Amino acid sequence: MSVTRRSLLAAGGIAFTGALGALFTGRAGAARATTRGYGPLLPDPRGLLDLPAGFSYRVLSRAGDPLRSGEGPVPANCDGMAAFDAGGGNRVRLVRNHENRTTAALRVPAVAGLTYDPQALGGCTVLELDGTGRAVGERVALAGTAVNCAGGRTPWNTWLSCEETEDRAGTSGYTLDHGYVFEVDPADPHRSGAVPLTAMGRFAHEAVAVDPYSGIVYETEDAFVEPFGLFYRFLPERPLGGPGSLRAGGALEALRVPGLADLSVVDEPGAEFPARWVPVPDPGAATTPVRLQDFGPGGITHAQKLEGCYWGDGGVRFVSSYARSREGSAADHHGQVWSYDPRRGRLRLDVLFGPASDTALPGDSPDNICLAPDGGLMVCEDGGGAQYVFGVTVDGEVYPVARNAQDVGQPGAPEWGEFAGVTFSPDGRTMYVNAYAPGTTFAVSGPWR
Repeated sequence: MSVTRRSLLAAGGIAFTGALGALFTGRAGAARATTRGYGPLLPDPRGLLDLPAGFSYRVLSRAGDPLRSGEGPVPANCDGMAAFDAGGGNRVRLVRNHENRTTAALRVPAVAGLTYDPQALGGCTVLELDGTGRAVGERVALAGTAVNCAGGRTPWNTWLSCEETEDRAGTSGYTLDHGYVFEVDPADPHRSGAVPLTAMGRFAHEAVAVDPYSGIVYETEDAFVEPFGLFYRFLPERPLGGPGSLRAGGALEALRVPGLADLSVVDEPGAEFPARWVPVPDPGAATTPVRLQDFGPGGITHAQKLEGCYWGDGGVRFVSSYARSREGSAADHHGQVWSYDPRRGRLRLDVLFGPASDTALPGDSPDNICLAPDGGLMVCEDGGGAQYVFGVTVDGEVYPVARNAQDVGQPGAPEWGEFAGVTFSPDGRTMYVNAYAPGTTFAVSGPWR
């Protein structure tokens, strides 16, 4: 079924309608894909962020400007993000990843007590917002890590920052191994420090989601070339033990769907499968990457480009951004949204975004996602052409919310940086989102439903 014509969100029998193919083509026409939602996007006179009428934005932070802490410039490549209640008068803390590789122009400053590997340029920063929504503080929360892409919040109000790399000490100039998850305490970063949670595995982490009832942590692996990534769960020794409890270790397992080696072949939203969990032979990947290890009879289930991951409605949702047979996937699609119900032990395909045969541009795909205040979704686009944040309501409306108006391409070859880290304030009245390049953190206010 081509989702350029119709798609179904099977969860709860909700119809997912609209021009979903246009949703991920990256064309300006996508803003006219529906007249529902909050209306068409209006060009921003400042050339930063196009929004519907009645909405406004505030620039909270831009790469290259001085950090308010005086620790150095704001780092580049703003990625995953979460908002935390800072107590009293609607104060908010935003913890923000910086997906810096060794070529990054603006590193996360190496701060004593917060730095893992001085030769790595990634990490996290924290923005402190007052009750009016203005940024009044900005500081380093984690440094010396690499390619910090997404992550996820914990039930005890810390952030798990994920390294999307498998580089070892001695490669790329690094002095320590990378490919880990790090816990960040937005209220007091020195309390969490820079300690890799090695038992959670060493692989190209993308995002995590914590089951608030059992404490199990689900993890996605972003591998876009063969062998593709796995979907994991981590069983902590101290479930729901609070800040620092994940350092106690635990067991890492990977998802096996019997008879299904590659999730890309599933093309019917609503299709369900029994899920099995297989122990990972060597979570630290001492000699062999985890996704290449021997999982015994029945093998393991792979998927290309596993990205966003979040907990909601009693289960975990995760995204496969795209699959391309020319790159080794068993089938083609623009993207999938999967859900796993731990009570029933069932995996279900909720959303399918069109076949690659309908795709004019490579890489147009869903990436970071979050729940919206109205119970729907917010979806960050990461692909070619103009880049959008789209909303999907529980009634199936698909509508544009924001468009990055900042051209980061060369003259005659426009290119717009992807969106990342979409999240909402604890009261649901403000949406925060990052433009990856040029690195900008926005607060968007308006008549949110």
